[in-house]
Amino acid sequence: MARRRVTVLDLVTRGPTKGLFSRIMNANLASVMPQAIAAWCEELGHDVRYVCYTGREDLNALISDETDIVFIGAFTRSAFTAYAISNLYRKRGVVTVLGGPHARCYREDAARYFDYVLGFTDKTIIDQVMREMAPALSVGQSLNAKAQPQALPGIASRWKYIEAMLAKAPFLGIVPTIGSMGCPYTCSFCIDATVDYQPFSFDDLRHDLKFLLTKVKRPIVGWHDPNFGIRFNDYLAAIEDVVPPGRMRFIAESSLSILSEDRLKRLQTNGFVGMMPGIESWFELGNKSKTGKNVGVEKVRQVADHVNTILRHIPFVQTNFVLGLDSDIGSEPFEHTKRFLDLSPGSYPAFSMLTAYGSAAPLNRELQRAGRVVPVPFPFLDGNHAMNVRPLNYDWTEIYAHAADITQYAMKGRRMLRRWQANSGTTRWVNLIRSSSSKRAKFQRTMHEALKTDQSLRRFFDGVTREIPSFYVSRVRAGLGPLWDALPRSALIHNENTFSQPLSGAPISGPALIAV
Repeated sequence: MARRRVTVLDLVTRGPTKGLFSRIMNANLASVMPQAIAAWCEELGHDVRYVCYTGREDLNALISDETDIVFIGAFTRSAFTAYAISNLYRKRGVVTVLGGPHARCYREDAARYFDYVLGFTDKTIIDQVMREMAPALSVGQSLNAKAQPQALPGIASRWKYIEAMLAKAPFLGIVPTIGSMGCPYTCSFCIDATVDYQPFSFDDLRHDLKFLLTKVKRPIVGWHDPNFGIRFNDYLAAIEDVVPPGRMRFIAESSLSILSEDRLKRLQTNGFVGMMPGIESWFELGNKSKTGKNVGVEKVRQVADHVNTILRHIPFVQTNFVLGLDSDIGSEPFEHTKRFLDLSPGSYPAFSMLTAYGSAAPLNRELQRAGRVVPVPFPFLDGNHAMNVRPLNYDWTEIYAHAADITQYAMKGRRMLRRWQANSGTTRWVNLIRSSSSKRAKFQRTMHEALKTDQSLRRFFDGVTREIPSFYVSRVRAGLGPLWDALPRSALIHNENTFSQPLSGAPISGPALIAV
């Protein structure tokens, strides 16, 4: 196989940004998989350049470098950036490959703009792509391994790429790692709901942590496991075997059902400084929150007490909520969340509006069959700026009013002050900057008003028309900046019902399908 010039581009954000919080934290959003692909390509004998795009780099300069093939990792919020970059590369004869969450969720759409689209990916898949290097004549190839890989290149194998990423984190650098794939829970809205839980080698984990201690004085490790600690004793034993007390810090996402006080004490002893449990809803998913059949106000009190217990042992706690689930009716769920914030002021709430990302999750297919999914342009599908599912128990203006109200309640005034008082050290400053930098409530209020006054936007959300409103087009244009000219106009509209109606191919520089 010929030696190739490979570029691996991890798009952690959708476009240029100058915000303080993004400057501090965006590099820490880098994914493990692009670094793993870079390591695999190097093992296969190729020359690799890895770029973590944080929104502050000059993309034009990055794209101008010579390469034979480019792998792009992207969430759906960055899809248009990925499509535009692919278009520019393909015009120069460069083979383009898309991986990551967007490739898994919107495989058919992405194949219109890439030569290869990767679902589950292992080294064998990467080797196949590198051997073929086949530009698509119309629709790109969709490749999918039978399952998630049994192992990934660890911290030691990825170190040169991790170093490049950490160089872009000026104040707080987090080393990404992963100890498992899949999740034993079956939350219907989650992309991992049907992916079998699979832990990686604990001996490999020990090796990686020992290696990291030789590179960074007191590193922070961010676990990218969908649900850390399922094999709790095995993971903690691996850490305890090789990491001396006080030498390493950890951040993880886990379920409240795993976080008993005995385990919290052990996590604290072993340097865990951040935990992100999913609460999701006050009326369902009690198995994750260890609340059993308790719902409503009883669940609020129980969860608040549990979160406060976590905060006594772990300084940073982010609680995750999903807004607009079918179990939500009226103002009650939002009032419950306000009550929770009052009872647990030290936690940082993260709200996600219900979003159906393609056909990746079981619930998404049900929503598509029910005709409830709206083809909101990809840059707004980030959990905060748009809900692309017609709510079951709310009008569009109601759900956005509630979303704006709860976000405003959480991020401003007394709640921000009480969070500052309840937090300490680095957590206090990170949460303050994050709260003060948030523009979510402002955008949600803008959406609320626009849905009342902009008939084209309202008709789009009600399913009367599929024409993308100028409300969105103008914001896409501004967000992409110079890349707007490279975005195929056909990309602005996607097939929201991917389970039954695959899209046909599009030319490398497609004509506009809608008026912009």
